[in-house]
Amino acid sequence: MFLVSFASFSQVTSSIDSTSIKIGEQITYKIEVESDTTALVVFPEGQTFAPLEMIESYATDTVKNNEKYNIIKKYGLTQFDSGAYTIPRQKILVGDKTFFTDSLKVEVNNVVVDTTKQGLYDIKPIIEVKKRGGNWWKYVLGILLILGLVALALWWFIWREKPLSEEEKIALLPPYDRAKLALKKLDESHYLEHEQLKDYYSELTLIIRKYLDEKVYDHSLESTTDELISKLRLLKDGNQIDLSADTIKNLESILRRADLVKFAKSAPDVALAELDRNTIDAEIDHVKEVLPEPTEEEKLLNEEYREAQERKQKRQKIWLTAGICFFLMIATLTGFSFKYGFDYVKDTIIGHESKELLEGEWVTSQYGFPPITISTPKVLKRFDLPLPEEAQEKVKVTSFMYGTLLDVFSIMASTTTSPNNGDNKIDLEALSETSIKGMEAQGAKNITVLRDKFTTPNGAEGLKTYGTLTASDPVTKKERAANYVLLQFASENVLQQIVISYPDDTYAKEMVARILNSVELKTQED
Repeated sequence: MFLVSFASFSQVTSSIDSTSIKIGEQITYKIEVESDTTALVVFPEGQTFAPLEMIESYATDTVKNNEKYNIIKKYGLTQFDSGAYTIPRQKILVGDKTFFTDSLKVEVNNVVVDTTKQGLYDIKPIIEVKKRGGNWWKYVLGILLILGLVALALWWFIWREKPLSEEEKIALLPPYDRAKLALKKLDESHYLEHEQLKDYYSELTLIIRKYLDEKVYDHSLESTTDELISKLRLLKDGNQIDLSADTIKNLESILRRADLVKFAKSAPDVALAELDRNTIDAEIDHVKEVLPEPTEEEKLLNEEYREAQERKQKRQKIWLTAGICFFLMIATLTGFSFKYGFDYVKDTIIGHESKELLEGEWVTSQYGFPPITISTPKVLKRFDLPLPEEAQEKVKVTSFMYGTLLDVFSIMASTTTSPNNGDNKIDLEALSETSIKGMEAQGAKNITVLRDKFTTPNGAEGLKTYGTLTASDPVTKKERAANYVLLQFASENVLQQIVISYPDDTYAKEMVARILNSVELKTQED
């Protein structure tokens, strides 16, 4: 049985390449496991080598030895403080069995400086370091680029003075010039060459009807031939327009002939069609001659009408631009809301104090001695807690704070050192009760208390006291609900505490979880 036990223990060995290094130098810690080919081997991960710091985990090397595997795992370790350190036992799982390596001692030596060759200088004063600008300019540039593209599209499709098409240019001509141009285009057509008299007369009568509709009678287009001729005679008899009888007669003759061609399939000679075209051309001139010149009042009304139309078009462009911008804004907000959630988008636009703290530039630093390493959204500033005179000689307290219990968010890290008389035993639960009473003295009410054990990422164990409370807003005097977390760690004559108060929202909870996961402690021996 002794031999079997010894063989089982010999499956795992550990070693280091050097037992003495200088500050900051690296040593290689090697674990070698001999196991079956089917056994699952799990090596340590993370900072399990404290007080030494793991700076690199190398890839596992496997060598087959007959029916077994020799598995070698190496780690790069270092330490930046001089002293004698012990690398603790490491836990390795081989199949369903657990093995532990031996603890190893390492000596970390100071770097010897020859002061005869290297001068000594005073400590440099504290200087203010400018905060890095970050990558905000990239986001601003992207937003400006998108806005520029949207503005370019709006200008191009809505506000740009577009070149007029041929039809638009013709539409801007006076009625007389349009009629003359239409006759010219009719001459260039091939209706008569192909004896398409119906199309020819349709175009010809449309030209004269449009001209009469704009200058003489505004229902000329939809009127029948009889209705139009009757209206022209009525206008002549009423002395509203000085049309000659021959002009009305010629128009009546051509319009009736066109009706016969379009509806009775009549087929006049091409020469007669050309003659009718020339007659229409002459009658357009006659109508223009007898039309009265527009008065100044009519010209003014026309100018006002033109300006009103321009204003109307401008208003339409403004409303169209505003509608497109509003649609794009709503579409963007809807898209981001689907991806990130409505509350996140709302808080990003309107602003949210917890969100700004969570997404800001965090600070990782050490506070007090022995140091408390912690990451916080804001740097903690030294704060001297008032102590009785008799306690000042016995107890040393260093405190660092951001905010107060009455603020939306606050955090405090403190280290209390008392004389070491060899019989110090710190009762964390009793001290947590004292801290709760201190919160009540600061104005906290309705405090609920829950307690759990707490272990930091580097293995320090302590007590976590947490719950809810209500505090009065110093400005509005209104009661508001909040949460709190109190972490306490005891080591011989040292008490280390972290107190956090925060609102009950998602961002604050994420922020507190990040803070708690960053806490690391070092004892005086470290």
